[in-house]
Amino acid sequence: MSDQSASTLTGNRPQSNNLLRRDVRFLGNILGEVLVHQGGRELLEIVEQIRETSKALRAEFVPELFEQFKGTISSLSPEIRHQVIRAFAIYFQLVNIAEQNHRIRRKRDYEVSAGESVQRGSIESAVQELKERGIAIEDVQDILSGISLELVMTAHPTEATRRAVLDIHKRISNDVMELDNPTLTFREREKLHEKLTNEVLILWQTDELRDRKPTVIDEVRNGLYYFDETLFEVLPSVYEELERCLGKYYPDEKWHVPDYLRFGSWIGGDRDGNPSVTAKVTWETLTLHRQLAIRKYEEKLNGLMDVLSFSTNLVQVSDELVESIRLDREHVELKCVDLWRNTKEPYRIKLGFMLEKLANTRGESLKGSAMRYNHPNELREDLLVIDRSLRHHFADYVADTNVATLVRQVELFGFHLMALDVRQHSQEHENAMSEILAKMNIVSDYASLSEDEKSDLLHRLLNDPRPLTSSHLDYSASTRECLDVYHTIYRAQQEFGVNCISSYLISMTEAASDMLEVMVFAKEVGLFRQESDGTVRCTLQSVPLFETIDDLHAAPGIMKQLFEMPIYRQAVEARGNLHEIMLGYSDSNKDGGVVTANWELRVALNDITAAGKEYDVKLKFFHGRGGALGRGGMPLNRSILAQPPHTVGGGIKITEQGEVLSSRYSMQGIAYRSLEQATWALITAARLAKYPEQAQQSEPEWDDIARSISETALTKYQDLIFRDPDFLTYFKESTPLPEVGELNIGSRPSKRKNSDRFEDLRAIPWVFAWTQSRYLLPAWYAAGTALKQYAGDDKDKLKTLGTMYEKFPFFRTLIDNLQMALAKADLVIAKEYADMISDKTIRDRIFVQIEQEYKLTSEMILAITGQTEILDNVPVIQESIRLRNPYVDPLSYMQVQLLTELRALRADDQDDPELLREVLLTINGIAAGLRNTG
Repeated sequence: MSDQSASTLTGNRPQSNNLLRRDVRFLGNILGEVLVHQGGRELLEIVEQIRETSKALRAEFVPELFEQFKGTISSLSPEIRHQVIRAFAIYFQLVNIAEQNHRIRRKRDYEVSAGESVQRGSIESAVQELKERGIAIEDVQDILSGISLELVMTAHPTEATRRAVLDIHKRISNDVMELDNPTLTFREREKLHEKLTNEVLILWQTDELRDRKPTVIDEVRNGLYYFDETLFEVLPSVYEELERCLGKYYPDEKWHVPDYLRFGSWIGGDRDGNPSVTAKVTWETLTLHRQLAIRKYEEKLNGLMDVLSFSTNLVQVSDELVESIRLDREHVELKCVDLWRNTKEPYRIKLGFMLEKLANTRGESLKGSAMRYNHPNELREDLLVIDRSLRHHFADYVADTNVATLVRQVELFGFHLMALDVRQHSQEHENAMSEILAKMNIVSDYASLSEDEKSDLLHRLLNDPRPLTSSHLDYSASTRECLDVYHTIYRAQQEFGVNCISSYLISMTEAASDMLEVMVFAKEVGLFRQESDGTVRCTLQSVPLFETIDDLHAAPGIMKQLFEMPIYRQAVEARGNLHEIMLGYSDSNKDGGVVTANWELRVALNDITAAGKEYDVKLKFFHGRGGALGRGGMPLNRSILAQPPHTVGGGIKITEQGEVLSSRYSMQGIAYRSLEQATWALITAARLAKYPEQAQQSEPEWDDIARSISETALTKYQDLIFRDPDFLTYFKESTPLPEVGELNIGSRPSKRKNSDRFEDLRAIPWVFAWTQSRYLLPAWYAAGTALKQYAGDDKDKLKTLGTMYEKFPFFRTLIDNLQMALAKADLVIAKEYADMISDKTIRDRIFVQIEQEYKLTSEMILAITGQTEILDNVPVIQESIRLRNPYVDPLSYMQVQLLTELRALRADDQDDPELLREVLLTINGIAAGLRNTG
């Protein structure tokens, strides 16, 4: 694209952003060169004409120009239209790369210029505040021993970018960073330009779309990509920074921070609605996890082999190291690694044996022998032998810089790399239990029992040591698969360690029996057992997932009922007296709307925490947030601080989904900053939980006001979504919902069942479709009516809402998220999508209702915040959205045109694969432009 078009996206920002403008301009010019090279100057001129007109319409909406603009788009030949779509989509990819690079640059520049000052939101700022508030070492240790954050990768189909494209992005990113190198010669800059032109050309000729849906194992490998590229190195560096800061402000203590920050995964374990995730696939997933962990350790040990060239001609190594090598010679036969021939270099000899044992750890054939590592602690101990020996001959610096990091990596990743959660829908367990109990003549129709009858029966079965299943009985394929999963978990814990899978999540938990069923299945395979002395051993916890508004209401009572059962309570004690509970942000939002979902989640957090306290059970809350605003998405540090501080005591888990993975973890600098901010938020939340008087205090009446607003919002939301008989027609015809299912971005179907019922539609395509059509309705609808009904024309009530925005963290987070959604939405473009609805009466009636609610919500937020425009509180994001919109708009108009043509063909039982392909390209482009899918 042209010099001018590339630079306008960054706008007139402060001088500090000159380098960002330079990068965008540089990449934009290269894309322009590629467009001319591939499609001729005519293609570039058409792209520029569309861009300029779109920009003019954003500056001032002129109906005549608008019609001319749509006419230009509709007159494009299919071949040119295809290239125009790709030009805009690729431009956004390049801009996103430049912006990500600039985030890393800004942090580096801050550290260079700040000197001794401490950056807000950094790890050091959190530790500094502990010190300045006079918090003693003992209390700091108590805070650190209590914090826990597990970030869980999911395979939810919202990552619209192919792995091949991500690889190109990474190469472009690395090359663009080189532009900052002041020592580059003129020729080197020319070569850099040539290299980047080559990469953009490759990007232009690489298909953005998958030709098939990814398999589950494809998705597993995509998740492991982030461990391989960034997380294996970034995670220990976060720990090192925390220990450095603790040593700086509390120098009297030698710090080794507990393992508070880890990653987990659902990929390969989440079988809810995805029949492709079988027990066999779960085992293969765990094997891939181990293979990557071992490969990374081998890389590190080979690196140590290069470094640890110490000779006994010059230093005296420890007797412990000498003895360790003697034992290795005795027990380890070298087959994969050659013995280091220089006998005066003992570290290299030791590392050779360690590499051999690692290679043998890959398989099960040598399990239990001294030829392999049977537990990660054995590898850790070998590393500590080396560490102590290095310090013995005063090579402390080498130990600190080369060995300590690897020790931390072994502590964090073990041989299982990360915990894998298993998830299944509660109905699947009930179906399997019904069949098993009927075959054993225990009860003929388990499913028809009342909840009390089910719970009593399952409680008795948990206390009964006799098995329920038999290898001599034939079960249906679904029941056999259900049982196979538990057998696989048991086998996995034996092979990979109990931490490889320890949480079994139950979707749509509606009653205590849903959780007891999982415990009974666990008993069948030995994951739960009661010893003869009454002691309970349990290595798998049933984790409820409360998703709908009704489920959130029922959650405290369900947990109390379970905690009242002695056998269940013993199982919790066997798990360290800690119980994990998951709260679903996506389905609660789909069920009740954004205002009510946020309020009910807060209420549930408080009430379930109170239930846990009543029974002296620590609770770890698992927050099922999506990447988009309509599914609870927000920056990681904000999502931690959004929780009431007293609810974080047992630890936090948060899902990291779809596009969030690539935006946060594809580059080391951004991954580090994200995890640093998360650590700051975690320590801050733990401090406020320990010292509640330091937290901002809210008025008791504010909860009552928020509850009232939530109740009004729920009625308004459900009046449209559930009680308007024409709404589902409006939704399906005015969004690309049907076509989203044809974008091959996930192995899982978009519906739980082959059904057109709204209840069976997953929350992800629900949000994805509204985002694509620029409504973003799930992220703001019903808020305006609810706020207006409370405040009315009463200035005092409006003032109260303003005070709540200033001093009530829950309310402020809610209002700011609403602002973000309103800023990204565009009802002018949404109306174009509405024009696709065949029944004009339905279209006009519902669109007017949505439009009025949008205007009312905007008015109420401006009145509450005192702002002149939406997002005045975050001008950087406000400007970014404002400047991106003219580039997204053409893609939206082209998508409407393409959908109209495609649907007309399909209505006549015809199809056009190329037309569908163009629709899917616009979906990718809009996702890149808005930096959101679902």
